[in-house]
Amino acid sequence: MPTMLRSNWALLLGILLLMLGSGLQSSLLPIRASLAGFPTSTTGLVLSAYYAGYLLGWALVPGLIAKVGHVRVFAAMGSLVSISVLMHAVIVSAPVWFLARMLTGASLCGIFMTTESWLNSNATNAIRGQLLATYMVILLAGLSVGPFLLNLASPSSASLFILVAMLVSLAIIPMLLSASPAPALAPSMRLGLKALFALSPLGTVAIFCVGVAQSGIYGGVGTIYGRAIGLSIPGVSLFMSLTILGGMLFQWPVGWLSDRFDRRKILTLVAFLTAVCALLAIPAQSNTRLVFILFFLTGGFALPLYSLCVAHANDYMTKEQMVGASGALLLVNGVGSVLGPGLSAFFIGRIGAYGFPLFIGCVHAFIGIFALWRMTRRSAPSMAAQGPTIPLATPTPMVTTIGQDHAVEQSVDDHVVLAEQDERRA
Repeated sequence: MPTMLRSNWALLLGILLLMLGSGLQSSLLPIRASLAGFPTSTTGLVLSAYYAGYLLGWALVPGLIAKVGHVRVFAAMGSLVSISVLMHAVIVSAPVWFLARMLTGASLCGIFMTTESWLNSNATNAIRGQLLATYMVILLAGLSVGPFLLNLASPSSASLFILVAMLVSLAIIPMLLSASPAPALAPSMRLGLKALFALSPLGTVAIFCVGVAQSGIYGGVGTIYGRAIGLSIPGVSLFMSLTILGGMLFQWPVGWLSDRFDRRKILTLVAFLTAVCALLAIPAQSNTRLVFILFFLTGGFALPLYSLCVAHANDYMTKEQMVGASGALLLVNGVGSVLGPGLSAFFIGRIGAYGFPLFIGCVHAFIGIFALWRMTRRSAPSMAAQGPTIPLATPTPMVTTIGQDHAVEQSVDDHVVLAEQDERRA
């Protein structure tokens, strides 16, 4: 572990700084949009543009990397993120912000692709799981601390946007100066959407719904909700941080349970618990402390769902299909993510603050109900056939691919161990 950290410290430090900036911007934009007089529904569309840009980056960046290489793409994407962030401060206009946010999403997708492929190329099979887990913790830590930077300056000034741009610029310096060689771009096979749905209807539908709900929670609409229930800027910072922190802390225990019991039942239970916690926030709206606790639990149960859905889909795939499924999984989740901020902001705009927990609760209740129905249509795989749950806190392109690769390696290792045990018994 110390050797792994020493050889990857520059990349991990860069991701921490990048996530600090991303966490700050996600919380800052809705507040600044409100001060500028944007309608709630318009703010939701601006926030959705990030995920539309992310999908665009997912489609275009691999071709750019193949043409000019990781380092140049990485440097260009870092510059574009800084430019797009500063555009929000210079031009206060919803159409401009929509385009700037889309540019941010596409550029960050490129940064994630290059950084994560660097990390993956530095990892051996023996430490890939540890490196992925460390990366996830650092990523979520940055996102959870970022909202507290709101308290450093007034949201009405350009200062916080400048701070985000500075953090992004600082983040790319250690990565560009890293001694790690740029990895080769490996060719990837693709599994089509129709094939993915045929293999795992529950996994496909649930991953789409997770995208819809989680982009609403973490994409900035949580900040709109916090302001709508009367939270101050420090209160909004704490609210968003606790929601992300809950997800970080619940990743391992939820994954541990899903590896030891019928994964569909754990997925169903976690979805319903998320729905209950979110819906309980409606009558608790006037009790700030209780709202904080309920959304800590909502985030705690909601964030591991992506990992559970991917692991469930993997349970019905061959090793070759698992490797090729990452693109389809990301596309399904990404389309849902584009819809999430706009829909959740629309609910708030139409029926008030409680529209946000109502939206989150209904989406997760649907996941639970659909999972119950699917359990009547298909038997569960045997416990021996269940693969491991890999902690994928955020569905970035390379993380999903790396997670799939690691799941394949773990599956192979588990089968080797079982075979050796059978030989000893014989």
